Amino acid sequence: MLALLRPLLEISGVVLLLIFGLRVVTGFFTRASRVYRPTFVRQFYLLFWPLLCLGVGLPFLASFFFFGPLSGYELVLLTAVAAVVLGFAAPALGLHAQYYVRNVHTALVFEPKQNVLEVYENQVRVPFAKSDLVRVEWVTCVSPRLFWSNYHFLRLHLRDGRTITLTALLTNLMPVAEFLRNANVEPKQRWFCFL
Repeated sequence: MLALLRPLLEISGVVLLLIFGLRVVTGFFTRASRVYRPTFVRQFYLLFWPLLCLGVGLPFLASFFFFGPLSGYELVLLTAVAAVVLGFAAPALGLHAQYYVRNVHTALVFEPKQNVLEVYENQVRVPFAKSDLVRVEWVTCVSPRLFWSNYHFLRLHLRDGRTITLTALLTNLMPVAEFLRNANVEPKQRWFCFL
């Protein structure tokens, strides 16, 4: 078994070094993208802690189903673990699902130096200018230390009654909120930033 495991680990290490090296070299020659979409990397960044919490807690919760009768002490302990795991992970997973449904087909083009802010829905540009903005809701989480604190959104209210919602699934929206600071930005804080 050890004879098989060692070459696999060495090959994995070489492949990871090659990927990392290519990433560094190509990073020198590419310009940073100004088009933001829901990507795998962004979703992984947002879901890392909730998924880790589930990964650690769910094996303990499996004992509810796979072991025989539990004592009162074990039942109380497993219920407490279930409450903690689901209490931390469920709000973040719910927010992520809601944001994904809202912005899965949205692309944000944002270049503040060129004064460009464009939103595309299903690859069609949503026409609006900065002067069309009546107000902007900037909703963030109350506590910066919770699993769901990175979930925030901007809601752009236009003169014609349309509303455009940009979520944290696209990118960190703090620079966009600063860019729109002269457009009647209303900062709001909530425990859960549901849309």
